[in-house]
This record gives sequence, C-alpha cells and structure tokens, in this order.
Amino acid sequence: MPSRIEPRTGVAFTLNRGDILTVTDPNGEQVADLLAFRQGDLGEVISSGRTLDYASRLFLTTGDVLYSNRSNVMLEIISDDVGRHDFLLTPCSKDTFRIIYGDTEPHQGCFGNLAAALSPFGISEDMIPVAFNCFMNVAVDGATGVLSVEPPLSKAGDNIRFLAHMDLIIGLTACSAPQSNNGSFKPIHYEIEPVA
Repeated sequence: MPSRIEPRTGVAFTLNRGDILTVTDPNGEQVADLLAFRQGDLGEVISSGRTLDYASRLFLTTGDVLYSNRSNVMLEIISDDVGRHDFLLTPCSKDTFRIIYGDTEPHQGCFGNLAAALSPFGISEDMIPVAFNCFMNVAVDGATGVLSVEPPLSKAGDNIRFLAHMDLIIGLTACSAPQSNNGSFKPIHYEIEPVA
C-alpha cells in the first residue's frame, strides 16, 4: 500500500541501496520535491549541477541518473510516465511566497516542510540543496533563457520510479506553490519496494 503525503506537507524516510521508490501523482498536476542525502555522511547530497552537467540536458527521464555533489550516483530513474520534471528551481519557501506571490503571512513551503521532516536525521536548513522536482514543468525560452512554470503534464496515477544506488535519507513533499501545481494543492503517494 502506498503512503500518502497530505497537500502542502512533507515527509522524510530512509531508502536502502537496491530499494525502489515509486512517487505517484494520484490526482494529476501535482509536484513532489525530492531530496537525497547519503546515510552516515550527510555532506554527500543530491546535486542538480553535477547531474545536469553530466547529462548535458535539462529534462531527465527513464535511464538517467541523479548524482551527488561528489559525483556518485544516488538514484536511477528506472521508469517514468511523464518525462518532464524540473531540476533547476529551489524548493518553495516563505520567501518564495513573500517575493513572488506577495503573501504577508506566507506558508513555510516545501523548504520549511523538508527542513521539519529532515531535522530528526540531523539535517539543517542550510544543508538543503536544489530538489529534483518530480512532475514540475518548467519551460525555458531558447532565445532569452526566460523560465516559466507551466502546469504539470502528469495525469492521475502517473508515477516515476527510482532505484537507490546507495543508502539514502529521502525528503519528499506534496508541493505548496500554486504556480507549480496549476493553482490547486493535492496529495502525493509514495511506495518503497525493499531490495530482495
């Protein structure tokens, strides 16, 4: 049975080498921010820069791997129903809602949710990098480089599956930003298939 992440919340859990993590969008058009840290060495963390550098492209899908800041493979995408995810934009935060949306009482966002969920593992706010944003649809204008956040392409039941290449601590959210989720907030499901 999959576990449920309520709208605008986050969780953290361990994933062992060989385990498979499935992240599912049960209702469609909902982003899930994913972070990974190495168990036993929190200085090794998922890296957007290393991953995109080695892939030589922005949009990652089945067969691509997510690297750490030390150039080790952390996760491999083994299946992907959607084919469009983001690895450029940082987790939304109180400052995101203040600066972009003009909120005077901003939600803590995915950043705050990840910080709270990961705190029991010894991970502080300053250790949180750019997340792999499952199902997030960020368009890049080829001429100007302007970024625009478009509605996710995920439909109800679509998923992305990751194979763990090392023992990991995972942070995962049901994203809190209206722009990222086409104006509404929905849950995210996840399931772990343990290594045999």
